[in-house]
Amino acid sequence: MAGFRFHKVAAIAVLVATGAWMLTGEFSSVGSATPDAAAETAPEARAERPPRLVAVVDAPRIVHARTIRISGRTEADQRAVLASRVGGIVEDLPLRQGDRVEAGDIVMRLETEGKESAVETARQLLAQRETEFAATERLVNSGNLPRLQLDNSRSALASARSQLDAAAAELARIEVRAPFSGIIDRVRTEIGSSVSQGSEIATLLSLDPIVAVGEVSERDVAYVRPGHPASIRLVDGREMTGEIRFVSREASAQTRTFRVEVAIPNPEATIPSGMTTEITLSAEPVQSVMLPRSVITLSADGDLGVRGVDQSETVVFYPIDLVDDSPTGLYLAGIPDAVRIIVAGQELVTEGERVNAVPADEDTLRRLVGEFAATDAR
Repeated sequence: MAGFRFHKVAAIAVLVATGAWMLTGEFSSVGSATPDAAAETAPEARAERPPRLVAVVDAPRIVHARTIRISGRTEADQRAVLASRVGGIVEDLPLRQGDRVEAGDIVMRLETEGKESAVETARQLLAQRETEFAATERLVNSGNLPRLQLDNSRSALASARSQLDAAAAELARIEVRAPFSGIIDRVRTEIGSSVSQGSEIATLLSLDPIVAVGEVSERDVAYVRPGHPASIRLVDGREMTGEIRFVSREASAQTRTFRVEVAIPNPEATIPSGMTTEITLSAEPVQSVMLPRSVITLSADGDLGVRGVDQSETVVFYPIDLVDDSPTGLYLAGIPDAVRIIVAGQELVTEGERVNAVPADEDTLRRLVGEFAATDAR
């Protein structure tokens, strides 16, 4: 009976002790973080964490011109459709398609049809009126004729001169002459054909220089100026250089683009008019930095740019001004000279953070400026 009472008392004691332990709540710490792990998550421990390691580079400064590529076509520097000024029969076509002409050369001549005779008649009449005027003037000056007779003679002389000029002009209209030097591209009539006033005779092209014409967007037109260098690439692979000679100041109402003309030397007329071409325009050269696309990142506000490290080893962010996008990398402007660009680890740091910046390795330098300039950039 005594043994039974002892076991009963012991069980009650254990139950009471267990209940007291559970009431303290200490059991919740079982399996939780150790004191050392908890200490590491404290604010003081985070503040004492060593600066993050990033790779930086002093990006080389390059004078580079913004490149703008557009599609276009070639056009003749001058183009004229020559037409007959009077009707008649074609008597002579001294030039054929493909012939070169100089300004003033005869392209077509019509039959005279009495026009030369009209000129000769008007010339003889003028000579007669000049003689009569001279005789009348002598008689008037001597007092043998009234002054009114001199006025009548002068009027007749002026009329004769006008008739000669009209006859000569009518004779000149039977000829069609080249208004400028170039190449006869098409001839639309034949010897013996009858033409009327205004009939098309031939097409004349001036192909030196040849003009590459394209449309530049309203975003890029501010960077394009007459006199800037440019180049073209034809569909057959030929490449030529020239310069911008004209930039329109009025946008197309349909496309909101601006016409640009590039003059390319073409002394042998090897580049025809109407050929499709790719036009590369060069803007004013500016100081820029060449970086790979992988360096570009986003700021906390979502702006596109690069992260760098200033003199105090603090991370700074700079929005980029894209100068050019080339196959080897990006040309960027707007980055201060004293800033070292983060090229590895830029996505793991934030603006204002202190970091441990170390020079980038050789492989990173090659990505930045190419193998030929890795030593200089270092």
